Amino acid sequence: PELQVLQLWENNFTGSVPEKLGSNGNLMFVDLSSNKLTGKLPESLCNGNKLQTLIALGNFLFGKIPESLGKCESLARIRMGENFLNGSIPDGLFGLPKLTQVELQDNLLTGGFPDTREFVAVNLGQISLSNNQLSGPLPGSIGNFSGVQKLMLDGNRFSGAIPVEIGKLKQLSKVDFSSNKFSGAIPGEISECKLLTYVDLSRNQLSGDIPKEITDMRILNYLNISRNHLTGNIPASISSMQSLTSVDFSYNNFKGLVPGTGQFSYFNYTSFVGNPDLCGPYLGPCKSGLLDSPHPAHVKGLSASLKLLLVIGLLVCSIAFAVAAIIKARSLKKASESRAWKLTAFQRLDFTVDDVLDCLKEDNIIGKGGAGIVYKGVMPNGDSVAVKRLPAMSRGSSHDHGFNAEIQTLGKIRHRHIVRLLGFCSNHETNLLVYEYMPNGSLGEVIHGKKGGHLVWDTRYNIAVKAAKGLCYLHHDCSPLIVHRDVKSNNILLDSTFEAHVADFGLAKFLQDSGTSECMSAIAGSYGYIAPEYAYTLKVDEKSDVYSFGVVLLELITGRKPVGEFGDGVDIVQWVRKLTDGNKERVLKVLDPRLSSVPIHEVMHMFYVAMLCVEEQAIGRPTMREVVQILLDIPKPPNAKQGDSSPTDSPHQTTDITSSPSNENQNPSTTPTSPPPDLLSI
Repeated sequence: PELQVLQLWENNFTGSVPEKLGSNGNLMFVDLSSNKLTGKLPESLCNGNKLQTLIALGNFLFGKIPESLGKCESLARIRMGENFLNGSIPDGLFGLPKLTQVELQDNLLTGGFPDTREFVAVNLGQISLSNNQLSGPLPGSIGNFSGVQKLMLDGNRFSGAIPVEIGKLKQLSKVDFSSNKFSGAIPGEISECKLLTYVDLSRNQLSGDIPKEITDMRILNYLNISRNHLTGNIPASISSMQSLTSVDFSYNNFKGLVPGTGQFSYFNYTSFVGNPDLCGPYLGPCKSGLLDSPHPAHVKGLSASLKLLLVIGLLVCSIAFAVAAIIKARSLKKASESRAWKLTAFQRLDFTVDDVLDCLKEDNIIGKGGAGIVYKGVMPNGDSVAVKRLPAMSRGSSHDHGFNAEIQTLGKIRHRHIVRLLGFCSNHETNLLVYEYMPNGSLGEVIHGKKGGHLVWDTRYNIAVKAAKGLCYLHHDCSPLIVHRDVKSNNILLDSTFEAHVADFGLAKFLQDSGTSECMSAIAGSYGYIAPEYAYTLKVDEKSDVYSFGVVLLELITGRKPVGEFGDGVDIVQWVRKLTDGNKERVLKVLDPRLSSVPIHEVMHMFYVAMLCVEEQAIGRPTMREVVQILLDIPKPPNAKQGDSSPTDSPHQTTDITSSPSNENQNPSTTPTSPPPDLLSI
């Protein structure tokens, strides 16, 4: 009757959800995701009107969404994608005052988009209804969702015109209306959404011209309007949209000349195929009826021989002009490939690509390694940035391996404990990543350098928790999940208040794909951090990151580097295991001698988590979500006294380090009664 929090995610539970779940009126948080549950969701989930989060994605649930959820005013997040739910969206659901996230994608929902003229969820930031069977027109009231940032309606049967009210969505950054039956013109009002970076209107029945206002979207980097019935010319002004890196105009009825300058020089010719009346570089010559002027009338009066000479002369001139144009186009393309830079912005930027290039000076270098060279730069507005110059890749490899597409994905990641990728500069030969600057450098530099003695225990524990939260987000809240592949103390950066931020996530994969395998991190991580199973599986997954994070925890506890201090072939994990041997007194002996006073129970707790993470068998390691939860659940000391103890004052009793210190002398009063945090939003 007192159940408030139910977390059963990522198991193999089968059967149906209990009919009376929530009937006690106290239920606040439910996560049943990634199981094999069937049946219907009970109407009683929000009895008591306290339910805040409902997560049931990735099951086999069917039936209608409970109508009672449309009246659940406490509900903030609902994630029920990837099931077999049918029926319509409950009335009132999109008008709930606290609602921030709706994910109902990949179901069998029918009916229309809710018309919320009277009540609207003004805090709603994400609407994902992709891949259902929803139909009908979009109501004009869609413009009332003033806070929505992602609007995903692709893979449905929506029809009619795209409402002009979409221009009211000032916070919108991503919109996907692809694979529907929308008709009419693309509304010019969409350009009023100044924060848009991603627009996909492909596979509809849209007609008319591309609105000229489209160039007002200054940070747009993805535009797909392929497979419609659009006509007219492709606006030449698109060439000035420096952030636009991916377009698709294919299979429409566009005509005229495609410019070969500006951003157009970066677009692949496949972006224009299926438009017979388009011409330009890679598309063939323009048809005479499209661009050529009619012959003067007086030509008719010329003699046959003069006409023949005139035709031959025009033919020769045309051939000469075409050859010259081809040669010039090739030379311009070659020059642009070697010299032209483009800047892809992942947020509003107050600097240009030239400002970034000015940072690439020897005096500005703050780090070198197999993953590239890092420069510190100060922008014209006074902001500091870090510019990472990636190792040279084989010609064309960055495109062949989807490098740009992957960087686009990483650029959209926003989390308090992950270093923000501000932008991406590239030409045909060089890739530059622009990050927010972390003034206190990396954890590795601090803890293994002169400043390590000033890194007190509270700060170390805080760094461990915040770094764990960043990795947890990559593993559990990104879609698809992101495996860091190179977790180490040098990839945990510290801001001005020594808060931890995870850096360089996913880059090791790019380095491996591009062939720069001389960098160890391009293989599986860095020496001393590599999980033991890699030796025989040659595969890296989330549990590999967990092992590496355990090594970082041991660095925080001992102050020692992962390798190089323990003899040939011995790393920090082996050294700690040998020295502790299950004895608490020996555990205290591995503590960093620079720590003058520490709470023993916290040291033991972090040590316990570290040893879980570095389990030999991957299956025995916790997930990063579990790591966060365990680190936050700090046990009270056995004597229930919160005073600090000196690391030299070793207790006389011994304990087995394979058992959690939180189980020592624990009584019901030491068990937390408050619900655990919503780990999906950490």
